[in-house]
Amino acid sequence: MVRNVETGRFERSLSALTAAGAIVTAGEIFFEHDKASFGNRWMWVPVVLGPVGAAAGIAGFFSERMAKTLLPIASLTIIANGVQGTYLHARGIGQKPGGWRNLRYNLEMGPPLLAPLLVTMVGGMGVLAAILRREK
Repeated sequence: MVRNVETGRFERSLSALTAAGAIVTAGEIFFEHDKASFGNRWMWVPVVLGPVGAAAGIAGFFSERMAKTLLPIASLTIIANGVQGTYLHARGIGQKPGGWRNLRYNLEMGPPLLAPLLVTMVGGMGVLAAILRREK
């Protein structure tokens, strides 16, 4: 593994993992937000960003230029959306009956508080891939 990082092979692998993670995450988000009937228009953003992140990850796998330009832009957008989602989920928990005073129940029955941070991990992989050097 260390040798792959030293030689630059890990950058391409991480780009591909970012693409796969973005698709899987977007699919999961779609089904979870569909259960909530997409009640807030912002629920569509992570679903749309999934294919964008996947395309950027695939492009970064095949092209060093895309790995250094498109991938970090898409990944930073995904990270920002994950942070925004964490805020929106926290706000949703607070708006449930009893709010934060009824924390245990509202954490179980409300929006999953930490789920949007999983999206930020996918974005973080893309940013890391863009920072790593490329195999020559």
